[in-house]
Amino acid sequence: MKLKDLIYRIIPGIEWLNGYTLQDCIADLIAGLTVALTVLPQCLAYATLAGLEPQYGLYSAFMGGIIYAFLGSCRQVTIGPTALLALITSHHTSFGLTSGADYSILLCLISGIIEFLMAILKLGALVDLISLPVTGLFGLSSGSGSGFVETIKSVFLNLDEIRLADFSLGFTAIIILLFLRKLKDFKFSNKRKFLKSCIWILVTGRNALIVLISSIIAYYSCKNSDSCPFILTGNVKSGLPSLHVPKFETNIINANGTVIHQNYRDMMWELRSSMIILPIIAVLGNVAISKAFGSPGLSATREMLALSLSNICGSFFCSMPVTGSFSRSAVNHASGVRTPIGGLYTSAFVLLASALLAPYFQFIPKAALSAVIISAVIFMIEFEVIKPLWRCSRRELLPGAITFVMSLALGVEIGIPLGTTNGITYIVIRPKQSSLCFPSIDWLRCCISNSLSSHGSVPVILDFSSVNDFDFTAARGIALNCEPYLQVMVPLIKGQSLIDCKEIDHGKNN
Repeated sequence: MKLKDLIYRIIPGIEWLNGYTLQDCIADLIAGLTVALTVLPQCLAYATLAGLEPQYGLYSAFMGGIIYAFLGSCRQVTIGPTALLALITSHHTSFGLTSGADYSILLCLISGIIEFLMAILKLGALVDLISLPVTGLFGLSSGSGSGFVETIKSVFLNLDEIRLADFSLGFTAIIILLFLRKLKDFKFSNKRKFLKSCIWILVTGRNALIVLISSIIAYYSCKNSDSCPFILTGNVKSGLPSLHVPKFETNIINANGTVIHQNYRDMMWELRSSMIILPIIAVLGNVAISKAFGSPGLSATREMLALSLSNICGSFFCSMPVTGSFSRSAVNHASGVRTPIGGLYTSAFVLLASALLAPYFQFIPKAALSAVIISAVIFMIEFEVIKPLWRCSRRELLPGAITFVMSLALGVEIGIPLGTTNGITYIVIRPKQSSLCFPSIDWLRCCISNSLSSHGSVPVILDFSSVNDFDFTAARGIALNCEPYLQVMVPLIKGQSLIDCKEIDHGKNN
């Protein structure tokens, strides 16, 4: 292997720079700005969700774009804070003083190290062992555990403390955000291109728009009133994050109000479950996004390496754990990004906002940030998989049910391993007759892609006559994989019958 090819393989970003044109630069700049308008309100909201001060969200939103621009292999992927990782992080940020940030930053570092080890040991295939029912219902219980019942109880016990202004603002913001999200599915005629462009801009920047309007309302309401009707974000530390080594010791306040010193072992014990579960969830999400947008020969190991270094390097700049974001990656794709360098522009805009706009973030109502979070996390729960699972393979509801119930009762560190173990157990003890299970889908995708690469755009026939059974994740994977090849005719044949991709997606094949 030539030295040049070796460098391109290790640092794919150099290859992107080779032949980088002005048109590429403009396209990436527009996409980077668009994603920045999405990530700015989200990162402030996710930091609050994690129990941290808002500036830590800004600190978490720039390093991933820089690292991924040089090491990533999928131009659409954007790395940054997400609601799911913020929920997991929030379990360790309620001990008072500066311990919340210390635990969050240390968790970011440890997650990056574990992800790096997974990449070096080429353990990317392990994420294929987590089936769709496990991840589909995981979002419903991801913020739970021993405190779930207490949280629900606390909500009803404090109904008399509802602030009318905050409730009205938050509820209205949620309705508008959900409406704008749905508006993107509305079909306009090709003659209304200008209207389509305006709607796209409005839908894409809906979070920033809601935060901006809410901030203006809050500013004038508080300015012209003795007491502000809204709870505001408060002071956000301006300026760029400083470079320092994550702390391996901290101080916490116990239930009695006593300050207790926590050494390295104490902190590791507190993070014991999250530092295993969080990297797996982060890798699972990042690889899934990369495969959804990436090329057929995408390397899961390379993606894990880029993600791990994003977390490791980010921890030295006060970052909370990060991973790929489905919503922002979709925005990046829709904005016409051409190379991962678009992430550099996003990072530049985030740093610019941290340095210049931070003083204005104090007027953002917390109700608006809560609306951004709620309108995002409700789509983490894949309710739509329950009906086809019930019709297609009721047995596969068991791993999801185990994950859901155990995560609610005992926490995600118990729920996910139990749900995954249940799914793997069935693969081991399944009938000896030929069957297609979810870990095989990536291999099947590679076979189809390699065949098309070798023979060009010719029809590809998948003969399933010897396959006696599909599981739901495999069927869904086939449906998703066949969509990009519909233009080159990819009939799926099971026995002597033609199976439509949409039927597979809705579980009708069984």
